Amino acid sequence: MMLSIALLAAAQPVATVRVAFDRKGEIAVNASGVADLATGRPVTADDPVRVASISKLVMAIGVMRLIEQHKLDLDADVSTLLGWPLRNPAFPDRKITLRLLMSHRSSLTDGIDYVLPLDADLRAVVADPKAWDTEHAPDSFFRYTNLNSPIIAAVMERATGERFDRLMDRLVLAPLRIDACYNWANCADTVAARAVVLYRAGAPVKDDNHGARPACPVQPAQDGSCDLSRWRAGANGGIFSPQGGLRISARGLAKIGRLLLNDGTVDGIRLLSPRSIALLEKPLWKFDGSNGDTLNGFHCSYGLNVAFLATGTRDCRDDPFGDGQPRIGHAGEAYGLYSGLWIDRKRGTGVAYFATDVPAGPGQRSAFTTTEESLANPAD
Repeated sequence: MMLSIALLAAAQPVATVRVAFDRKGEIAVNASGVADLATGRPVTADDPVRVASISKLVMAIGVMRLIEQHKLDLDADVSTLLGWPLRNPAFPDRKITLRLLMSHRSSLTDGIDYVLPLDADLRAVVADPKAWDTEHAPDSFFRYTNLNSPIIAAVMERATGERFDRLMDRLVLAPLRIDACYNWANCADTVAARAVVLYRAGAPVKDDNHGARPACPVQPAQDGSCDLSRWRAGANGGIFSPQGGLRISARGLAKIGRLLLNDGTVDGIRLLSPRSIALLEKPLWKFDGSNGDTLNGFHCSYGLNVAFLATGTRDCRDDPFGDGQPRIGHAGEAYGLYSGLWIDRKRGTGVAYFATDVPAGPGQRSAFTTTEESLANPAD
């Protein structure tokens, strides 16, 4: 029986969920497959899943709230808040700002492991020369880099004195009444019990928690211990995986999408000003043929942790919808999961989706997978 399930998983995703929405609410909800192969529990649009890099977009909303409160500045040298100099050793005179970190133009790279244990020292981590692009100065080149996110989270913690996961709950998730959390420490037991398990070829690789909160909700310390009381503001911004550790349902993502569509308001709740939304929707980088690494045409325009689709630029394959219509949002990919949150401002519509144990297979019309193309445009 388990063999047949594994073979089925290899042929198609274990679970797929898609929520289409407009400014007023949900238009269509589709869910198929199972959240947990071991129990056969059907997946639903309310189940929390690790949405990978869409976590960065949600973090950006938290950053913008702190900017509105005058606690952060997009163009200030982050070294001031960190309490130590963040510099590319090849370009020691070039300051690094939140704007550069969020738009992946900081000159940091993923040349080192960005999944940081509980006891990691972020300053020591980025002191490793392999963390830096020594050929391109800050603000001169786009390179998608997960390591930017722990730095951003550390800056947020230093500005507020609050733990990143709790801060994101206070700034974004709780006001929007979304049951979600970065890693599992701040989620209720009832939410953790509904976790969507992530698989590769039918084998669990993440969040196989057997209906309970995981014994350690973060990456354990190097000695295997899991004492969250050792947290210190800004010492290790990677504890709660700001780059990809958000557990949120597809319905929760759809609400984030409607917040963007409605210029910072959703269901009567004003979270951000229209000016902040406009900043989030402003491209800060666009591929010109030589000013960045597009990952084979996947990234061709980017802003403050926001991606832009269908740029129409030569050698770019950034239109999984296949209609040439500009959209903003973010994709996610990790541990066999693919996810997306995209809004079409002109049409006033959007879609949030994810699929687990996605089979290998390039897309027909883009640098996205066939599964993503199908979820983006179910008419295919």
